[in-house]
Amino acid sequence: MSRQTSGPTTITMASLMPIFPDASDEAEEQNEERSSERRRGIPAPPGLVRAMRSVVGLKSSVPKDARTAETLGTERGGHGIVIDDQGLVVTVGYLIMEANKVEIVEPGGRSVPARVVAYDFSTGFGLVRTTLPTRVRPVSFGDSKSVKHKDTVTIAGFGGGAAQRAIVTDRRDFAGYWEYFIENAIFTSPPYESFGGAALFTDDGDLLGVGSLFIGDAYRGPSGVLPGNMFIPVDRLPAVIEMVKEGKRPGIGRPWLGLYAQQVPGGLVIAHVSPDGPAARAGLRRGDAINSVGDVLVDEVSMFYRAVWSAGPAGTRITLSIEREGDEFDVTIRTVDRYDFLKLD
Repeated sequence: MSRQTSGPTTITMASLMPIFPDASDEAEEQNEERSSERRRGIPAPPGLVRAMRSVVGLKSSVPKDARTAETLGTERGGHGIVIDDQGLVVTVGYLIMEANKVEIVEPGGRSVPARVVAYDFSTGFGLVRTTLPTRVRPVSFGDSKSVKHKDTVTIAGFGGGAAQRAIVTDRRDFAGYWEYFIENAIFTSPPYESFGGAALFTDDGDLLGVGSLFIGDAYRGPSGVLPGNMFIPVDRLPAVIEMVKEGKRPGIGRPWLGLYAQQVPGGLVIAHVSPDGPAARAGLRRGDAINSVGDVLVDEVSMFYRAVWSAGPAGTRITLSIEREGDEFDVTIRTVDRYDFLKLD
């Protein structure tokens, strides 16, 4: 991770902007002006400069025997954003999942140890708190619900100088194959390479979202798609913080199967089965086709998760209709709470 440099902060205008061309002469003039800005960068507004100083580096270490060590690695790194004056930092949850050591790196390079406070499965947010006072000023939250298609935003990682302008390409639901679903996520383009835990800001420096993923179809249009990133909207964060304050565990109660469902032409197939998870214990395999959850036919990932989660709390027995090598049969799985399955305590 690089240190924040002194001097004026500029924002890169990435080469794909604007991605919504207009045929008018006025738009052509604007495009030429923006092309010049892309080459030289543009000065960041003062409020945005202050907010970018609240983005910190984040490093975590995970035991080799952790459930996620094989898929996510034992040494992880990305960004976090300081959100209160007591050292609370929000990031994307997979950076700290099952971590036994976390540290943040302040602008200027000072490393501060931190402890995991929460990982919320339903949103994907992760929270850590520094064990020593931090010198970083917290950000303010923006109104992520009001973010709309074609809005111009800034994506910033640790160091400030890595900031990039982007356009909001979509607001839509997102279903991840790892039993993850979020409504009305924020999609941006062009892609920001170091997206994990990056901050999505307004020009005033208000935080709108936290970087989660690279997405190949962040923009979907009649002429094709454009790649970009998905951000978790911050309007979901206060509820997670409140649960932590009340001593509750985020994400508790949702039934978990321990399988990755992938959408393919014709329906859903199992792409991965977590070793020792509920699906593995029930005998499910990679390549099995999923036809239904109970009496509910499913052919999309989002439909599948909605059907599973509406069946009851963790511990509920769920029956899946499975097709394997031409044979169709039912498998009943006793679900668990993923929080208990992973080594999070």
